[in-house]
Amino acid sequence: MSMNDKIAHLRELKEKARAGGGADRVARQKEGGRLTARERIDLFFDSGTFRELDMFATHRCADFGMWDKKILGDGVVTGFGKVNGRIVYCFAQDFTVFGGSLGEVFAEKICKVMDLALKNGAPVIGLNDSGGARIQEGVSSLGGYAEIFYRNTLSSGVIPQISYILGPCAGGAVYSPALTDFIVMCRKTSYMFITGPDVIETVTGEKVTKSELGGAMSHNTRSGVAHFAAENEAEGLDLIKELLGYIPNNNAEDAPYVPTDDPIDRVDESLGDLIPDDPNKPYDMHEVIGRIVDEGNFLEVQPHFAKNIIVGFARFGGRSVGIVANQPAQMAGCLDIDASWKGARFVRFCDAFNIPLVVLVDVPGFLPGLTQEYGGIIRHGAKLLYAFCEATVPKITIITRKAYGGAYDVMCSKHIRADINYAWPTAEIAVMGADGATNILYRKELKEADDAVAKKAELVAEYNETFASPYLAANRGYIDDVIEPKDTRARVIEALELTQLKRDSRPARKHGNIPL
Repeated sequence: MSMNDKIAHLRELKEKARAGGGADRVARQKEGGRLTARERIDLFFDSGTFRELDMFATHRCADFGMWDKKILGDGVVTGFGKVNGRIVYCFAQDFTVFGGSLGEVFAEKICKVMDLALKNGAPVIGLNDSGGARIQEGVSSLGGYAEIFYRNTLSSGVIPQISYILGPCAGGAVYSPALTDFIVMCRKTSYMFITGPDVIETVTGEKVTKSELGGAMSHNTRSGVAHFAAENEAEGLDLIKELLGYIPNNNAEDAPYVPTDDPIDRVDESLGDLIPDDPNKPYDMHEVIGRIVDEGNFLEVQPHFAKNIIVGFARFGGRSVGIVANQPAQMAGCLDIDASWKGARFVRFCDAFNIPLVVLVDVPGFLPGLTQEYGGIIRHGAKLLYAFCEATVPKITIITRKAYGGAYDVMCSKHIRADINYAWPTAEIAVMGADGATNILYRKELKEADDAVAKKAELVAEYNETFASPYLAANRGYIDDVIEPKDTRARVIEALELTQLKRDSRPARKHGNIPL
């Protein structure tokens, strides 16, 4: 056979591999509103940069007639390419081949690309569209999943891992995405669950649809399993590209610097009008964030879940930061179970990947109630405390209004080693609000007063003046400066520059025991 013949044969094999499960199965995939694995890859990577690995791999299973059903690539496309000029590794499960089911060779291909990503310090993206374990391969399929899980764990905190759920993801298949840093789901076509609706109805008698059980919005609003919900596949791929722009390639690098035309010393007089005179009235912390970050750009993480705390990525002076902020427009900004672990997980991601933290505080305390106590608010609240204490990246805290009780400590106070702590003049730093404190401290005086209402108003005003202001904390050095709201952006950028070369360490240990 001549060289030309061999090249022609090579091209023929590659075309066969690119055809996936064949024209009929590809057509069914598209009828369901889903792209093929290779179409997703073409949309995601910079044009012409993706290089496929193991295109000619096939399964080794001889049972159940599988030996005669070999398809090149074995149902998963793996490789690497460039996304906005940066090297990224990827695997894309192909539902047109055996329903995207995972077998031994399928898993080996994913493991190879994960090993390469870890060795070379680059992000790995999983495009998940799979029917689960390949039943015909039995325990080899289960072993393949475990090999992937192990690599997810090894890579955690070393390289970014992002999962995009684009179809069904059930049983053991859900645990690899759950071990990654971020999960994106597509609103109309993706599902995640341990057991499907039929099994649940058989075992418990509960009737539920696939969407209610494990659809994108169920996991974005109720369970907190997912971090983003995309309207369509292309939007989700663009979202991942945007997310990658805020984070580094690995834990030994800094996030990309993005030059900005937004002036470093820009002031915003309108910030001074955001805080209502009535301390019990809400305002939207998104307004604060949008007015101080570069060009108002903020990528919120888990925007539909635990809305009483806001987390996400932005830039100050071109430098990527993670923002953690109480949201007084939701539950008065109280910390509860969901908000605590949502915040903790985000803080730990930022700390693992050298992303400074900017914390905006307006918190009246932890949410009271039997549901919270029985649900373990003590343990869950301790997660956020642990995460902030553990973090060694630069930590900049601004108290805009309330900072009461233990929640003051937890929200990155000076006592748990925040580097720079600022407060607006509207800040109220105290054990509790003036009304509750007055009832406790002056119980006797109020009981004996001729006009209890007037007396209480007088005592509340006195308490506010003495204790519920930023100045007592500033007097003790717990607040580094009381700043005008309009100067917040400039002061944050200054603080980030000041702490850019920060070096901090913790006692040598295998690992801590976070209250999981």
